[in-house]
Amino acid sequence: MRPAGERLLQKVSSTRLFARVAPHCIPALDRAVHRLTRGKVLLSTRMLPGVILTATGARSGRPRRTPLACLPQEDGGWLLIGSNFGRPGHPAWTGNLLKNPEAEVSWRGEDIAVRARLLTGEERARAWRAALEVWPPYATYQARVEREIRLFRLERR
Repeated sequence: MRPAGERLLQKVSSTRLFARVAPHCIPALDRAVHRLTRGKVLLSTRMLPGVILTATGARSGRPRRTPLACLPQEDGGWLLIGSNFGRPGHPAWTGNLLKNPEAEVSWRGEDIAVRARLLTGEERARAWRAALEVWPPYATYQARVEREIRLFRLERR
C-alpha cells in the first residue's frame, strides 16, 4: 500500500488542471534548483526519480535541456516516458531524441553520455507495465490521448 501523501500526489497529478499548470511550472523550477545545487537536486524527484536530459533540437540543432521523470534501470540506464502530462501532442524532447538519439543526462550531479532508443512491441509493453507500477497516473494520461505515449530507453555510451 502506498503512503497517503503519495496517493494524494498521484490523484492530483492525474487531474486536467495539473496537466495544464504543471508543464509551465515544474520544468522551470527544476531547472533553477538543478542549477543552484550544481546538479544534485530536482524538486520533481519528490514524485519520481528525475534526470535533466540534454538533447539536440530536431529543428534548431541547439542543445535543449529538459527536466524529466525517469525510471532508473538495474543496468545503469533509464526509461523515459513521453506522457506530456496527458496532453495531446508528443513532448518536443521525444522528437529531438528520434532525430538525434545521442544525448546526455545529468543524474545526481553527474553528466552521462547516453544513446536513446524508442521502445516498441513487447519490450515497450514490459516497460509500460513497469512504469504503471511506479506511477499509476500514466494510465490516466494515456486514456486522455489518442497517441501512443512514447517510451525511450537510455543506455550509457
